[in-house]
Amino acid sequence: MLKPAVALNHFRTAWRNVVRQVSRSRAALIAIAFGVVAMILAAGFIDWNLRFGRDNTILSQLGHLQVMRPGFTEYGRADPYGYLLPEMKPAEKAALEGLPGYRVSAPRLLISGLASSGDTTLSFIGEGVDPAAESSLSAALRFPQGRNLQTGDHKAAIVGQGLALNLGVRVGDTLVLISNTGNGGISAVEAEVVGLFESITKAYDDAALRIPIDLARELMRTEGEHLRLVLLDKTENVPVADRQLRAALPSDRYEVVPWWQLADFYNKTEALFSKQVGFIYLVISIIIVLAITNTMTMMVMERISEIGTMMALGTRQRDIRIMFLLEGTILGGLGALIGIVAGVLLALLISAIGIPMPPGPIMSWPYEAGILLTADNILTAAGVALLTTVLASAYPAWKASRQEIVNALRARI
Repeated sequence: MLKPAVALNHFRTAWRNVVRQVSRSRAALIAIAFGVVAMILAAGFIDWNLRFGRDNTILSQLGHLQVMRPGFTEYGRADPYGYLLPEMKPAEKAALEGLPGYRVSAPRLLISGLASSGDTTLSFIGEGVDPAAESSLSAALRFPQGRNLQTGDHKAAIVGQGLALNLGVRVGDTLVLISNTGNGGISAVEAEVVGLFESITKAYDDAALRIPIDLARELMRTEGEHLRLVLLDKTENVPVADRQLRAALPSDRYEVVPWWQLADFYNKTEALFSKQVGFIYLVISIIIVLAITNTMTMMVMERISEIGTMMALGTRQRDIRIMFLLEGTILGGLGALIGIVAGVLLALLISAIGIPMPPGPIMSWPYEAGILLTADNILTAAGVALLTTVLASAYPAWKASRQEIVNALRARI
């Protein structure tokens, strides 16, 4: 192991060599910094889109947690009356409201049937919701026309933009909703359209509507709810809240499902994007390795006489290797630092301007993207650049240490 004084001397020598080789060092620093900037921007862009999709999914459809009857996700749609939630006991409500970061919870009653306006009748899926909680639970819904449900609404409805277009309804029109009841009969209610909404999922907007839960219960001629949605202050609190709520609620009465188990499209998109980021990192790492290997090799070739002189004066092969590895490490560290500063500034600038994006594969509206800066992405980019630079310096360092003293002293650049 090197003594501190010896290590410091090696570092000073390596630093002087990096500063002395201005043109070579500059080329290496540009390559490393460019790689770090590219990794920060690429990962940040993908993370921004994933965060955008995650938040819109949570705040328009799923909430952070859903409490339901066991087996509801598999069989509840086929037997909606058999999977109504039991009334929560005071201790169970207290456990739910005591979750870390708890904001609000609200019931949902799933409905389906026929929606009629004039001569047009179409099938629909829908939800009975608590209007008082919708401003929080459905904060990501867009309303091209009208508004969301509000406290005091009873015979009101918000309709997905695609379904409204197919029905030919606008804000202020009246819909007749028809559904089967639990005893096999038919029930109907009227609702005034107060808003047309767009969520992140166009297929949902083409078939869905929402009405106050009291009106939904009247339509289905039942009491109760299928789901209880829970919204937290931060998505990062979901794993802890999920474990805590599962432990507090009896498993024979309740099943707790976190949002990611219900967001199939998001999960597949995240897996795809993660592989893309990994491939981008691989390509950039190869570029850095090639650039640094070339730079360090040229440094060795230009300094053969110097290496021969050092070895003739008693410098060991190990010290030669350490010197060149330190030069690579210094280049990697400086390049990573420059890349971090440039990448962060570029990310902030790009996010301030915005990146116009067309509608995604499941969306109906365009949006402006940005670059999400996270400590993980920045440190990963810097770490990859530094590691690849050190690895790329290994061969030139070995080559420098294997020079024959006599031949090295004869060399002329």
